[in-house]
Amino acid sequence: MTHPALSYRPAYDDRDVCLDRFRQVRSDTLRLIEGLSVEDMQVQTMPDVSPTKWHLAHVTWFFETFIAQRFLSSYQTFNPGFGYLFNSYYEQVGAQWPRSERGLLSRPTVSEILEYRAHVERSVAMLIETAPASEWGGIAPLLELGQQHERQHQELLLTDIKHVLSQAPDPAAAFGTDLEAAAMPGDSPYLAMAGGLVEIGANHADFVFDNELPRHKRWLEDFEICARPVSNGEFLEFVAEGGYEDPRLWLSDGWVWLNDHSVRHPLYWRNSDGQWQEYTLHGLAPLVPGFPVCHISAYEAAAYAEWKGERLPTEAELEILARHHPAEGIMLGDNGKIHPGALAGSGKPESVFGDVWEWTSSGYEAYPGYHPPDGAVGEYNGKFMSGQQVLRGGSCATERNHIRATYRNFFPADSRWQFSGLRLAKRTRSTSSLKSA
Repeated sequence: MTHPALSYRPAYDDRDVCLDRFRQVRSDTLRLIEGLSVEDMQVQTMPDVSPTKWHLAHVTWFFETFIAQRFLSSYQTFNPGFGYLFNSYYEQVGAQWPRSERGLLSRPTVSEILEYRAHVERSVAMLIETAPASEWGGIAPLLELGQQHERQHQELLLTDIKHVLSQAPDPAAAFGTDLEAAAMPGDSPYLAMAGGLVEIGANHADFVFDNELPRHKRWLEDFEICARPVSNGEFLEFVAEGGYEDPRLWLSDGWVWLNDHSVRHPLYWRNSDGQWQEYTLHGLAPLVPGFPVCHISAYEAAAYAEWKGERLPTEAELEILARHHPAEGIMLGDNGKIHPGALAGSGKPESVFGDVWEWTSSGYEAYPGYHPPDGAVGEYNGKFMSGQQVLRGGSCATERNHIRATYRNFFPADSRWQFSGLRLAKRTRSTSSLKSA
């Protein structure tokens, strides 16, 4: 049975457009590494981080494995050993080199991986131009999936290299553009959103990932949600007032995590002689109060919400917000900046898309009626529907055409190396009281 997310669409008929889009995605990836050294691209600083060169090879392996080898009879495999090294988690394809040991391999070199990319690109381009019409209906959706997959890895590449570069005592900038300061945003009102029986999830008009399907009904109570994400300045008040020392604010698992890892502030914040700084992909800079807080875990987001007497929104609430107020913040490629942008505090919903991924209170699970695609590509999303939290909205490292209201990102609650922040929703005030027995 063919999954709706991988079905053929008339939009794929123009092969020149498909070829241009394929080449654009591939060249965009190479632009992201222009400021990196070969040494930068080798390092793995924790199990969740992959070396830059691994990302370059893995997205190429995806095109080779699912498209070139399958549909191009004349295709010559670049290196038979690459299937083992650069398969991420597709068990139906074969065994994989351990994720936590990707940084231990000095070979293949970056130059070999770039040759690999060029080899596969030439083959896929030829396939786009010459594939018989009888096969194109099976090729085009996989080509689109491969491009969307590479867009995801462009973001992962950026967040991973940020973690790598941040380890130095005087961390380098991956990108040269200076960030402008932004004043502390003013108070932002809450937006009143109507609930009722709503539909969430994607339809089949455009490309979507399988975990966005199917569109289905949910009941939502009326809710109020803040018009913008929480800022650095606001989160700094939480830090200064002992938010990280108060167990009453934290989920039990979060309190254990916090103490086990001695967490006392967002990931890339530094305090030097009483002055707060933040490491960004543009270098170490004074903490800017007006920028959205980012690189926090779901535990930190939930504790801050508890401290404010509010709550994290559900993923359904954020989807409804995104549909009604599709405002955009900083996204990948905007003015050469890869950091959450300034907040105006104008009372309008800002950066519903972009700036920071927003943690929700929703666990990552299948929608009613969900089923994964057939074959190995069915391992793309469904197998991870356990022990993770949903994030919504995209970030400053997300390509603009890659994000949509129904897009579901997901990470474990303790993850914070992504550009993750939060937006508050109003807590329902109960009028009941507990009575003693």
